[in-house]
Amino acid sequence: MDYQTQMKIKRFSRQPLLTYAILSIQILLFILMTVNGGSTNTNTLIEFGAKLNPFIVWGQWWRLITPMFLHIGWMHLLINSVILYFLGIELENLFGHWRFGLIYLLSGFAGNAASFAFNNSISAGASTAIFGLFGASLVLGKLYPHNPAVQQMARNFLTLVIINLVFGVFDSSIDLSGHIGGLAGGYLISTAISVKDTSSYLLKKRLLYAAIFILLSALFIALGYWKVKLVL
Repeated sequence: MDYQTQMKIKRFSRQPLLTYAILSIQILLFILMTVNGGSTNTNTLIEFGAKLNPFIVWGQWWRLITPMFLHIGWMHLLINSVILYFLGIELENLFGHWRFGLIYLLSGFAGNAASFAFNNSISAGASTAIFGLFGASLVLGKLYPHNPAVQQMARNFLTLVIINLVFGVFDSSIDLSGHIGGLAGGYLISTAISVKDTSSYLLKKRLLYAAIFILLSALFIALGYWKVKLVL
């Protein structure tokens, strides 16, 4: 393989392909929802896989995943897409494609599981996964303590996290539990999979964080299931 081909492959591999793919999926789904009754229509949201607690208890477990690709209204889609675009470009380049994809999906899952446990309302949006990316950016600040650019990015995102959480406390339309669950999930899972050092100490640390992520997600699901069963 010649040098030019190697450089083309390297540049291609650095492109935020998953970020573009996620953006494309959520825009496509928004268009389909708009055509099929509107993204703010409750029936349309349920049909496309929004989080609705009784449906999860009845066996529709995919509703812990699909909500992160759906949005309620064009402003909701626009804000989350802009944040995902800029955040995804940075983090996908730093974590790599597969780690970024796992962090996004698993933190979104954890956020939806927390929403299942603590929020009875129908919900949808990429915010659970985006807060997971915020959590991942905080981990990067710990992994690269002597890198000024990474430290500045971590501080900026920490500020955004605090602002968003404060708004969530005073705005009942915001799924605060989903945001917190996604933030915690992103922090835990990115710690578990982002450290490349294979020393015994760090391996144990990675396994510990992975175990905490699994236990926390299981606890959220069990609590949500129990609360719905009490009502039903």
